[in-house]
Amino acid sequence: MSRFVALVAIVSTASFVATGGYKLVPQPIAQQVKETTDPSCNIKGNVSIETGERIYHVPGQKFYAMTRIDPAYGERWFCSEADAQAAGWRKSRR
Repeated sequence: MSRFVALVAIVSTASFVATGGYKLVPQPIAQQVKETTDPSCNIKGNVSIETGERIYHVPGQKFYAMTRIDPAYGERWFCSEADAQAAGWRKSRR
């Protein structure tokens, strides 16, 4: 019986690797995760502590430099203002 189990494990592993199963995250999801966590996209999507409102900041705005992104709170980076607006975020007024 142990030879059978070993054979099944070897064949399953080979099949898994041969079909590209070693990729833990499918590519479209991986790209989406990169876009939300990648600081090379320089628009900061911040969730207001006081109101829970989703506000994005662009470079040059008053609070841009002090804004910190924490994905644990649903905060993220955007690569364009259009992306931020399409996701339901509004631009900071300052």
